[in-house]
Amino acid sequence: MKTYLNLGCGTRCHPDWTNFDLVACSPFVTAHDLSEGIPVPDNSCDLVYHAAVLEHIRRHDIAGFMKECYRALKPGGVIRVGVPDLERLCRLYLKKLELAAEQDEQAADDYDWIMIEMYDQVTRENSGGEMVAYLARDPLRNEQFIYDRIGEEGRELIRSLRASRGRASQFTSSMRRMYRSGRTLLGALRRNLFIALAGRRAVRAIQIGRFRLSGEAHQWMYDRYSLGRLLLATGFRDTSVRSAWESMIPEWTKFELDTRPDGFPIKPDLLFMEAVKPSPG
Repeated sequence: MKTYLNLGCGTRCHPDWTNFDLVACSPFVTAHDLSEGIPVPDNSCDLVYHAAVLEHIRRHDIAGFMKECYRALKPGGVIRVGVPDLERLCRLYLKKLELAAEQDEQAADDYDWIMIEMYDQVTRENSGGEMVAYLARDPLRNEQFIYDRIGEEGRELIRSLRASRGRASQFTSSMRRMYRSGRTLLGALRRNLFIALAGRRAVRAIQIGRFRLSGEAHQWMYDRYSLGRLLLATGFRDTSVRSAWESMIPEWTKFELDTRPDGFPIKPDLLFMEAVKPSPG
């Protein structure tokens, strides 16, 4: 029986696979911090797959993570990686920039979104950042363009934001009241003491640092050249660009990890590449 590994799977897992994520959101997922390595024996897997994971790993940790993927694979095994496509994003940015500069209002809306897509998840200092605020707009004038970029996950997020809008202000004010009334004197004293000793800027720096290390922010971006070079530097061979529907893995689409049952890509903005771990000799 083939052993397929799905790393950082989130809700996108398959019962016949070995699925790992920081938090187990399904009985088929094992909770594990991948920064501590991949908990499988050497040369034990036929496929290592991860999508929308690599860009969240800090640059100086990338080599170690990829070496772990290499170690886990059997000789002749396949790695499949999906990342946001920097090349495609840049080409789209330049196109929308030119049109927006010519007073094209639709292109100007699309330009605003592309700028958020390029920079918000890299620079944000709180969960959701400017992206959630933008998606919460109603009407969202370039809604179809955004769906074409971020797919079904974007649709689900927008539906959720719209459903919660009416309750948002009431919920926020209620939470604030609960926080104020439930906060203990000891907790307040500890916080005030820390602020007095370290200063408010230090407290804010710690808050930002904790968020930046939480895994939500993007740490780097990749294109077909840089991702291919990374795979080769790790020791893989026969790199190739793939679509959401294509793979060296037989009957790839039946697992529904990159495509929905109707064949539509789950994350249309991703670049997919595959490579092989060479056999000895």
